[in-house]
Amino acid sequence: MTNLKRVELKQSKFQKIKWGEYSLLALYISVLSGVIVALQYDPATPLYSVSTIDMLVPFGAYFRSLHFYSSQLFFLFCICHVIGIFSKSQNYSRMQWILLTATLPVTLLILFTGYILRGDSTGFSAGMIAESILLDVPYIGRAINNLFFSISDNGMKRIYVNHIIGFGLLWGWLAWSHVKKYKVSLSHHVFVSTGILIFSLFIAAPFEPDHLGVIHISGPWFFIGLQELLRYLPPMIAGIIFPFTMLIALAFLQKRNHGFRYILLFISIWLLFYALLTGIGLNR
Repeated sequence: MTNLKRVELKQSKFQKIKWGEYSLLALYISVLSGVIVALQYDPATPLYSVSTIDMLVPFGAYFRSLHFYSSQLFFLFCICHVIGIFSKSQNYSRMQWILLTATLPVTLLILFTGYILRGDSTGFSAGMIAESILLDVPYIGRAINNLFFSISDNGMKRIYVNHIIGFGLLWGWLAWSHVKKYKVSLSHHVFVSTGILIFSLFIAAPFEPDHLGVIHISGPWFFIGLQELLRYLPPMIAGIIFPFTMLIALAFLQKRNHGFRYILLFISIWLLFYALLTGIGLNR
């Protein structure tokens, strides 16, 4: 068997995996556990609130872990799903493909605001960095910050609303024409659902209160590369232009588009560079 045939066989096996159903399954678990956590959460006192959920609320630590890990899996399954359906991207119109790829950054926003809402050293630092980046954007930066974060003026209140309502509704609108094609049942994915439930039972969700003497705080795992790039470049370039180039490239990554190979090459180089930055950040 030639190397090309081996690659095609691996691709076909990967595409046959029901990544879309897995991602929706993780989303359902995330939403249901998130409702339970949200009922106990107070955005006015985030650090104390999360500590109370973990230590005093019956099964609070478990549901917070369940919400955290199912949310992370939802994003990872979404990436796998986009890769799996890429061969069918020609069947989507330009607008449909743009909307579908736009769900990825919105999902990251949902995850990112979840980290901020913890109110611990990682969450607070990540929120302040994000606010600083947006305020550095000329003309519209302050307006965007007031819409999405506004931590300095409103604490966690606006982030809380966007996390549980705003970004969720935006993701649903972007993905609805695609998501409605899928029907998911827990009984059809017992292994995956049971795995998420059991894993969350034994591995606690991260929570990092302030530590005296610690001068370097790593952000969320998907934010570490960006955090590292901010060491070398101005916030406007590192925090806005650099990630925005990836979003544009993804939006035009269809084989029928001119320059498809160059776009694919750019995305590959971007991902390798970001992985390198992440590795450097993790070793600090």
